[in-house]
Amino acid sequence: MTHLGAAIGSPIGAETSPGTAAGLSEFSGSAQTMSLVAFTAVATITLLLCVMTGPDRDDLDEFYTGYRSLSPMRNGLAIAGDYVSAATVLGTGGVIALFGHDGVVLALSTVLSLMLLMFLLAEPLRNAGRFTMGDALARRMPGRAVRITACVTTLAALLPLMLVQLAGTGDLLAFILGFSGDSLKTGVVIGLGTLMIGYAAIGGMKGTALIQILKIVMLLGSGAVIAVLLLHRFDWDPGALLGTAADNSGVGQGFLHSGLQFADGPHPELDMISAQLTVVLGGACLPHVTMRMYTAGSAREVRRSLSWAVPSVALFVPVITVVGFGATALIGREVIAGADPQGNTAYLLGSRAAFGTDVSTTETLIFTTVTTALFLTLLASVAGMILACANSLAHDVFATRAKSPTPHGEMAVARISAVAVGGLAIALATLVQNRSLQPLVTLSFCLGASALAPALVYSLFWRRYTRTGLLWTLIGGSLSVIIVMTGTNLVSGSPNAAFPEADFNWFPFTTTGLVTIPLGFALGWLGTVTSGHDRTEEQRRRYEAVEGVILAGAARADTTGTDTARKETVGRETARRGH
Repeated sequence: MTHLGAAIGSPIGAETSPGTAAGLSEFSGSAQTMSLVAFTAVATITLLLCVMTGPDRDDLDEFYTGYRSLSPMRNGLAIAGDYVSAATVLGTGGVIALFGHDGVVLALSTVLSLMLLMFLLAEPLRNAGRFTMGDALARRMPGRAVRITACVTTLAALLPLMLVQLAGTGDLLAFILGFSGDSLKTGVVIGLGTLMIGYAAIGGMKGTALIQILKIVMLLGSGAVIAVLLLHRFDWDPGALLGTAADNSGVGQGFLHSGLQFADGPHPELDMISAQLTVVLGGACLPHVTMRMYTAGSAREVRRSLSWAVPSVALFVPVITVVGFGATALIGREVIAGADPQGNTAYLLGSRAAFGTDVSTTETLIFTTVTTALFLTLLASVAGMILACANSLAHDVFATRAKSPTPHGEMAVARISAVAVGGLAIALATLVQNRSLQPLVTLSFCLGASALAPALVYSLFWRRYTRTGLLWTLIGGSLSVIIVMTGTNLVSGSPNAAFPEADFNWFPFTTTGLVTIPLGFALGWLGTVTSGHDRTEEQRRRYEAVEGVILAGAARADTTGTDTARKETVGRETARRGH
C-alpha cells in the first residue's frame, strides 16, 4: 500500500517551535556521517550475501524459488518485506501526518489486503503456479498469448513502482545526508539502481529473500523504538498525542475524523472508497508479492508463511501511526508539507523529533538505524520488483518461444532481463525525478486491482472462464486504467500534479478503482460469454481436470515437469548441504 491520496494545495498548520527546529538542525550534522558509513556498510554486506547465497549457474528452481527451502517464518518475513515497500513507509506515513484519520484507515487497508491474499488467493496461487504469475494463469489456459500478456501486465504494473522508488532515492538521501543538486541525485539513482540490479541478477529468489528479511526486521525494530520514544514524550497517553496532533494540524478536530484527505474533490466519500478498494485488491495481486507464494513447499507452508507475514504488517500499522501523528504533534503539519507536499519525509521528521533538542550519542545511533532501515527498504523493494519482471520475461516469454530451452539459457536470459529492466527503470527514473510521482504509484495499484485481481480470481475459481475472457480482462483492464488515469487530478489540474501547467482533468476521482475494477471483472465475464458454448464447455472440462490441483493441491502428473524438477533440485540441495 502507499499514498493514494490527492496532493494538498497550500498546507496550513502550526509552525514548528524554534527549539524543535534547532534540535533537528543540530541532530542532522552528527547523524549524516554515521548514516553515510552505515549505508556503505549495508550496501557492501548485502551484496556479499547475495553473492554467497546466489544460485548455481544452471539451477532454475534455485534461482526462481530458492528450492522452496525457506522456512515458513523466513518466507513470511520475506513476504512482509516485499509487501512493505519504501513507498508504503514514506507515503503512508505522509498521509497519516497530513490527513490524520484518513491515513490510518488507508494503512489498515494494507493489512486487509494481505489477509485477502492469505484467505482467498495464496493456496490456489501456489498450487496453480510454478515460478511466475504466467504459470498460474496458464495452468488451465496454456498458450503463448496468455503468457506474453501476463508478462506485459507484470511489467506495466511494476515498472511505475520502480520508477517512484528509484527517483525518490535521490531526494531521500539528499534529505538525510544534506546535499542538493540534480546531478548528485541522478548519480545516487544510477549507483543504487545498479546495486539493486546486482541483488536480483546475482542473488535470485534466495538472495532477495534474505535482504527482505533483514529489511523488515530492521524496519519494525527501529520503528517500534521510535514509537515508544514518542509515546514517552506524551507521558504514555495516546489521547494527548492525538489531541496535540489535531491542534498542530491547522484543521482542529477534523484531523481526527474522516474526510480530510479528499475534501477538495467533488465526491470525497466515494473517492475514499475508491482508494481503499484499490489498495485492498491491488496490493494483494502485484506480481512481486504473489511470486513469494511459489517459494513455499506446500499449501500448509503457504498458510504458515502468511501467518508470519500478516502480523508483521499489522504490527507496522500502529508503529507508523504513532510516528505519523507524532510528527504532526511535534513539528506541525505546515513544516511537514513544506518539506514535501506529499509528506514523504514525515517518517524521518517524526523520528528526528522523537529525541527533542537534547540528542545523545545513543539517540543518534537509533536515528541512524532508522535511516539505514529506510535505505535497505529502498534497495530491497526495487530488487524484488526487478526479479519479478526478469523471471516473467525469461520464463513466460523466452522459455515459450525457444524450441528446446535449456536451464543454462533460461538462467542467462533471466539475468540479462534483470539488467535490461533495471537499466530501463534507472533511465526513466532520472527523467521523471523532478515531477510528481504520485500518478505512477496510483497507476501500479490500479493495474493490480483492475486487471490482475479479476484475472486471478476468475482463473482460479470460475469454471467457465475462457482464454478470450482472460485476455479481455488483462488487456481491457489495463487500457481502461491508463486511459482513465490521464483524467485524474494527479496528472493535471492541480498545483502538485505531474503536469501542473496543464489542465485536462475530466475524471472526478483521484484513483480509477471505482470505475475500472468493476470494468475489469465485467470485461472478463463478457469475453467469456461471447466465446461461445463450445469454448466455455471446453474450459469447464479443462478446469475440472485441474480443479483438485488448484484448490486442494492434489497430486498430479505435471506436464511441465514441476514435481520431477522439484525432487531433483531438493535432492541436489540436500547433497550440497551434506558436503
